[in-house]
Parts: sequence; C-alpha cells; structure tokens
Amino acid sequence: MSQHPSLKATGNQKQRSVLNRLERIKHLKDKELWKNAMSIFGLPKVKTLKIKAGKRKGPAEEKEQTATETQKPTQ
Repeated sequence: MSQHPSLKATGNQKQRSVLNRLERIKHLKDKELWKNAMSIFGLPKVKTLKIKAGKRKGPAEEKEQTATETQKPTQ
C-alpha cells in the first residue's frame, strides 16, 4: 500500500515547534541552565528558532552589486 503524499518525507520539512525531553535538556545544558539535581519532569519551556532562508540573488543582481561596490567615490 502506498503512502499518502502529505506524509512522505521531502527535502523541505517544516520547522517543529515542539522539542522532545532529551532535546530540551540538551538545549538547557548548552545554555548552562541545567543542573544535575533538576527533575526531568516539569522542564522549563525552550524557545525554538525558525530560520528563514533568504532569497538567492540572480547573476544579474550579483554583477550589479559588485559593480556598485567597486566604484568608490573620489573626493
């Protein structure tokens, strides 16, 4: 039986808004907010950052940008 198209894994996966317990503990350790005496239950919330990919510049735009950078005003 085939898989529904909406369930197939593709290269453009959405950002998850929820982290599992181990990911949250790892994040807290990285931020030095985790103490070994803390309980694994009732962990503080961890904000996830959504990274947006910027638009790629076309070859014409890159040439235009480099041309304006190379021209220096003479004084």
